Amino acid sequence: MSAARVGVVTFPGTLDDQDAARAVRLVGAEAVPLWHADHDLKGVDAVFLPGGFSYGDYLRCGAISRFAPLMEELIPAARAGLPVIGTCNGFQILCEAHLLPGALTRNASLHYVCRDQRVRVEQTATAWTGAFEQGQEITLPIKHGEGRYVASDDTLAALESGGHVVFRYLGNPNGSLNDIAGIRNEAGNVVGLMPHPEHAVEDLVGAPSTDGLGIFGSILKNLVNT
Repeated sequence: MSAARVGVVTFPGTLDDQDAARAVRLVGAEAVPLWHADHDLKGVDAVFLPGGFSYGDYLRCGAISRFAPLMEELIPAARAGLPVIGTCNGFQILCEAHLLPGALTRNASLHYVCRDQRVRVEQTATAWTGAFEQGQEITLPIKHGEGRYVASDDTLAALESGGHVVFRYLGNPNGSLNDIAGIRNEAGNVVGLMPHPEHAVEDLVGAPSTDGLGIFGSILKNLVNT
């Protein structure tokens, strides 16, 4: 199990890379630092795109990060099946990179939200959610100003009919269409969500739960079994 290597990407303005790396280590995997300007994924088994404000959120959140040198390696690798997850700004980057459909826009309230948020696990057939039960309700922190998930009617219908909605808000904090908190790609290896599982892995930091460990445990189990 300790042989599993999860890359954690750092862009200029990334805030949560160290938290993500610690969460990876807590489940017994190796956290491998990946720098945005490199062209090397270092042979990792999976990749975590953390939250923050990459490139100061200029243009649009994630719009510049999508063109980082490392993404030139990550995008084809994800399309070939490499497990990839993006949280908050990482989710925004995945949408900008067209690895996931739709976009994240300003919260409907036009206010930044920072709170513990209940979400429901809608889909366990992904590389990142296999440790959960379908329909399980968990608590994860959120902290974003541009977390409102939007997509065309056709895209929303395809997400719903294909079982690609992975997490759904219970009490929508930002006006996301269909209460969507996270989605997956067709293959299930790429997942994006606005909540922060890396901030819900230890009682010591005051989180109301350690539900985020399920994300990191899921990928470890997935890698061990493949």
